[in-house]
Amino acid sequence: MKFLSLTVAFLLAGLFASAQVLPTFQLGVKAGANLSKFDSDNTFSSKNRAGFYGGLWARIGAAGIHFQPELYVSGKKANLVSDATGEVNKVNFTSLDVPLLVGTKFGAAGVGLRLNTGPMFSLILDENQSFSQAAGSVFKADFKNQALAWQFGAGLDIKKLSFDARYELGLSKINKAGYPGTKLNLFTIGLGYRIL
Repeated sequence: MKFLSLTVAFLLAGLFASAQVLPTFQLGVKAGANLSKFDSDNTFSSKNRAGFYGGLWARIGAAGIHFQPELYVSGKKANLVSDATGEVNKVNFTSLDVPLLVGTKFGAAGVGLRLNTGPMFSLILDENQSFSQAAGSVFKADFKNQALAWQFGAGLDIKKLSFDARYELGLSKINKAGYPGTKLNLFTIGLGYRIL
C-alpha cells in the first residue's frame, strides 16, 4: 500500500512539474470587437466607435509564464468632434496588429485565468477617412504607416475556448503633421479557439 501511495504521489508530482516547467506550445484563432477613441489635445474631443479584429495567436509557456505573440487585422474607427463647431468627423482605417504579450495563467482541469501585458505594433494597411469640410484637409493622407501601443488584459480559458478583454494605450502619435498629437486608445473583447 505504501508503494502504491508513493507511486501515485510521484506521478502526480511529475504531472505537476511537467505542466509547470516543461515548455508548451498552443496555436489558435480569434476574433472580436474594439472600441476606439482618439486621445488628442484640445482641438477635438473624441467619442468611442466600434470596430472589429480577427487573426491568429500563439502561446509558448513554461514555469507558469507564457509568451503570446498575435497577428490580426483590425478595423478601427473613431469620431472626432470639433470643440469649436461641434461638427462630427469620422475616421476609419485598417491595420495589421502584432501584440507581443507576456503573461501568467492560474487554474487547472482545462479552466484558467490569464493575465497579459506587452507592446503592440500596428501597421496601417489602408486609409478610408470620411470627413466634413472643416476637418477633411487636416487628416487626409496624414496618418503614419505605423503606431506603437501597450496592451493590458485578462482572459479566461475553458478547454479550447478563450475569452479576452484588453485595454490598449496608444504610445505614439498616428498623425503625420498639421494636427495636435493624436494617439489611439482601444478597448477590445474577443473570442478565441485553440486549434493546437
